[in-house]
Amino acid sequence: MKNIAVMVIGALILAAVAGTGGYWWANHRAAAQGTATTVQKESARKILYYRNAMGLPDTSLVPKKDAMGMDYVSVYEGEDDTGSATSTGLSISIDKVQKLGVKTEQAEFRSLDKVVRAVGRVEVNERQIHNIAPKFEGWIEKLHVKTTGEPVKKGQALFDVYSPELVSAQREYAVATQGVAALKDADGNTRESMQQLAEASLQRLKNWDISEQQVQDLVKSGKIKRSLTFTAFHTPENGIVLEKKAFEGMRFMPGEILYQIVDLSSVWIVADVFEQDIALVRSGARAKVKINAYPGKLFDAVITYVYPTLNPATRTVAVRLEMANPQGLLKPAMFAQVEMAMVGKSKVLTVPVSAVIDSGTRSIVLVQLAQGRFEPREVKLGSRSDDYVEVLNGVADGERVVTAANFLIDAESNLKAALGGLGHAHGGTQEAQGAAQPAAEHPGHGAEVQAKPAASGREGR
Repeated sequence: MKNIAVMVIGALILAAVAGTGGYWWANHRAAAQGTATTVQKESARKILYYRNAMGLPDTSLVPKKDAMGMDYVSVYEGEDDTGSATSTGLSISIDKVQKLGVKTEQAEFRSLDKVVRAVGRVEVNERQIHNIAPKFEGWIEKLHVKTTGEPVKKGQALFDVYSPELVSAQREYAVATQGVAALKDADGNTRESMQQLAEASLQRLKNWDISEQQVQDLVKSGKIKRSLTFTAFHTPENGIVLEKKAFEGMRFMPGEILYQIVDLSSVWIVADVFEQDIALVRSGARAKVKINAYPGKLFDAVITYVYPTLNPATRTVAVRLEMANPQGLLKPAMFAQVEMAMVGKSKVLTVPVSAVIDSGTRSIVLVQLAQGRFEPREVKLGSRSDDYVEVLNGVADGERVVTAANFLIDAESNLKAALGGLGHAHGGTQEAQGAAQPAAEHPGHGAEVQAKPAASGREGR
């Protein structure tokens, strides 16, 4: 009986072991089949291309690395709409677009109007400068205009002068007039010769800028004066003494400048315009001028000349403006702020300045392809205004470009690309996890089944 009992127990143990082994083998085979199916599915996915891991618009049909040594990320068929940065654009959910505050605006043709701002200074109108420089040698005996900045009117007495040349010219004229009177009964040729001598002496005095009144007094009286009063004969109606070199008792030579008189009823504004803006500045355009001494007051000016040279130290070009100064408010050497409104010659294709992402080596705009879908494009830019910039190529008329939150979209693109590159670098681990995951999802608690053979193995050892 004992032997029979032992045999029965042995048979039961063998049956149990056989059942357990069969169960383990069935589950192991099912897991292996699931893993093989997953691997086949992964290998069956078609790789469309490889993209830059940092989201740059650069793709490749073969695996490659970028300049930093990062592997390009493989893009599989059907992954274009997952939100990754691809060659066809970047997809972002509508909800995220609203959270980012994305705004768009159409690229369209418009005239680029720009206000060119520059810093300038008030300068004397050089056309209104008059130098007092006698054409004869003499000595100043008395000054009538003694200080710099003193107002001077046309014909006003400047100084009394003694000159041997003036005395000699007066004497010649007096003798000639006396000769004309004495030869009134002589023949015609003699009277004509004496008359020409008298007129030449008188003209000599006029050429030395002796006033007409003094000449008439000399003609009437015929008396020779030791000193004559030199007047502001060729000066403007109203001026001021900008520079004075005359002193009482000094000797001067012909052509020596004794006074510099300027009319400040109109002045120049010389503004320094930056090199990149000088192409917009044109003669004849009007401008507004602000002077620090008169806050809130605007003066009208006209651009009269653009200087032909550039200052290499400041990279600016001098621009001359002319403006009226009837009240004398503007003083030479005052600082001025100039605003020149420049109107574009023709309409050009433009986008808002805020739409451009400038990397330093190239310019990018984000074009909206559809709701939540954007495409980065490299553009070539032209002239600029305060709010818009000309686009030479890269964007078509009517396309919508992102004007707000474009930097956030760009950052989102780079972040997704970086994450994609990280996943591609650890692709082996992810594939192993993907292969193991389907086995765990089979009914029958595959994880527990996998643990049992391990335990059995240890028990067997």
